[in-house]
Amino acid sequence: MQIMISDIPVVVYKKRIKNMHLYVKPPNGKVTVSAPLDISDDAIERFVRTKSSWVKNQVKKFDTQPRQSEREYISGETLYVWGKQYFLLLEHGTGRNSLVLSGDKALLTVREGSTALQRDNFVQEWYRSLLKQEIVRLLPKWEDRTGLKCDSWQTKYMTSRWGTCNIQKRKIWLNLQLAKKTPECLEYVILHELLHFVEKHHNDIFISLMDKYMPYWRETKRALNSQILDFME
Repeated sequence: MQIMISDIPVVVYKKRIKNMHLYVKPPNGKVTVSAPLDISDDAIERFVRTKSSWVKNQVKKFDTQPRQSEREYISGETLYVWGKQYFLLLEHGTGRNSLVLSGDKALLTVREGSTALQRDNFVQEWYRSLLKQEIVRLLPKWEDRTGLKCDSWQTKYMTSRWGTCNIQKRKIWLNLQLAKKTPECLEYVILHELLHFVEKHHNDIFISLMDKYMPYWRETKRALNSQILDFME
């Protein structure tokens, strides 16, 4: 179900929960409501309308947040890796594609005649490799600290959330864009998803667990959501 509030689409999910919860989700400001199964559509719409000023302000923050221009992967563009900005230098070669960081430069070597899409596909897989290396290092750290085990995980390019999980299968997905953010952001999202294995809602119990294992998580969350975003149509 979807409703419109001040020209803003709001997606409604009905679940086996006691209270309604309203979210404006990073990184693109998607607005969602989780509502109990027995609440009427009219009641949900009234609830959202009482929060319309807050919703508009939150959506505006995402709309005005700095974004990268559309990538063509040519010299002079910028790349972000673990929160650091690099200036792209494009070179042509006859061997395998490569991307090497040196100082504040990112040297991208590709075959002559490659398209922007082909370069984008290569760079995204390069980011995926970086992210996977860090997940392999950091996930066990937070599993040990929390005593919560993840049976499997994957990386995925997502536009409405930094991470997600399947509680029943104990599986976590982590947004490929996290390889562009400062390193502590990945740790925050890993912990966040692990804690959903014991508390699926963002309630007082969940917040107390976040406070227990990462007292500075609010600052990290703000930093994650304030860093420059990818280009989107």
